[in-house]
Amino acid sequence: MAARSSLLISHLLVLVFLFLLLATSEVEVINIYKHYVYCRPRCRYRCSATSHKKPCMFFCLKCCSKCLCVPPGTYGNKQVCPCYNDWKTQEGGPKCP
Repeated sequence: MAARSSLLISHLLVLVFLFLLLATSEVEVINIYKHYVYCRPRCRYRCSATSHKKPCMFFCLKCCSKCLCVPPGTYGNKQVCPCYNDWKTQEGGPKCP
């Protein structure tokens, strides 16, 4: 009887582990989609005119992941994305390019 209940408990633990693994994978797939399919091409264009491409891409992708929006064009137009426009550094400057 004890062997049967310990077997049942181990099976339940495996099922819980598999469920958590699948749930985590779904979130990761959504983040990968958001990062590569939506944000990366928009940020690549947004940062195309700057000479500081690496930091521009870093902050643009960070802002896009949070806001799900990148303003059109290579400069300005931040009013189109309020979250992107309102996110500031500790010094009060714009966080997003």
